[in-house]
Amino acid sequence: METCDALIIGGGPAGSSCAWQLHRHGLDVMVMDKSTFPRDKVCAGWITPAVVEALCLDTGDYARQHVLQPITAFRTGLIDGENVETRYPTTVSYGIRRCELDNYLLHRSGARLRLHQPLESLQRDGKQWIINDVISTPLVIGAGGHFCPVARFMGAKLGAAEPAIAAKEIEFEMSPAQRDDCRVRGDTPELYFCPDLKGYGWCFRKGNYLNIGLGREGSHLLSEQLKYFFDFLKQRGRIPQHIQDSFHGHAYLLYGHAARKQLDDGMLLVGDAAGLAYPQSGEGIRPAVESGLMAAATILAVDGDYRREQLLGYASRLEVRFGAATAPSAVCPAFLRNFLAGKLLSNKWFARHVLLNRWFLHANKAAMQTV
Repeated sequence: METCDALIIGGGPAGSSCAWQLHRHGLDVMVMDKSTFPRDKVCAGWITPAVVEALCLDTGDYARQHVLQPITAFRTGLIDGENVETRYPTTVSYGIRRCELDNYLLHRSGARLRLHQPLESLQRDGKQWIINDVISTPLVIGAGGHFCPVARFMGAKLGAAEPAIAAKEIEFEMSPAQRDDCRVRGDTPELYFCPDLKGYGWCFRKGNYLNIGLGREGSHLLSEQLKYFFDFLKQRGRIPQHIQDSFHGHAYLLYGHAARKQLDDGMLLVGDAAGLAYPQSGEGIRPAVESGLMAAATILAVDGDYRREQLLGYASRLEVRFGAATAPSAVCPAFLRNFLAGKLLSNKWFARHVLLNRWFLHANKAAMQTV
């Protein structure tokens, strides 16, 4: 039977960040994932300078072989409404392709990899976890996204009990004709909100690649709203007229919108497995990376004692960083939401200082320092 100091289930940014930090401090870490890497991952795909700093990412080195699109502006508004362009004097984000970034971070982590190996069984044997009857470890970290099997093992109940955000999107390399027909600029992602404010769509060009998608609260009306948004983009001449509509779906939880156990004896959840996406924007990469680093800091601090009470520092770190996970407030009446949307989203000050700086870029929050 193989042994390791920690087994991470899931090789995305949360799992690879945690593995990278633990490996840097001398732990024997293994990452298991049901997929092979690189693998397709539906995601709008941008990272802020705070993520770059937390990961100690050398942007020059990374950009030599991967897409890294500097972002210096955003176009925002309501679908079928007025829009506002907000420009910045410096780069405020970078467009990335998740298939590239995830593969890069995973192999940079230094962890032993067990890819194309799904989690099939998880049993407790004293202070050890036995995984698939072949791996023994005192610590299991669930980093498998919204449907993480470790989260399910810890009692997560998917479906109506967890009101998730449902999203559909597509990312593809444009042909020369499509590039000529695309008016979306690489440095300016476009964000358009549904009239009921229960979701938004995006259109994001990354070099020769184009990503289009829409996410909303629950799956109700998702397909209808996506078609409405897709038609709107074509009517406005923002995207090429001839695009395959083979959209792929995924789901995630907003922080504070559902209660998942974050830890137990010898067990932690990070990233989307713990339901940490920012509630205002749904962005999950920064919370994933930061939770992975906070989990690693907690693990290193307890020095091999992985009892639940020793791991409670992880929950404290999450609360300090992201705030108390309180239940979401009551939704505004539809007429008020629509009125506010029309007034605020067309206001340049609101678009810059609230919508973008506070909700999407989290510009007021310093980067997490890596030890």
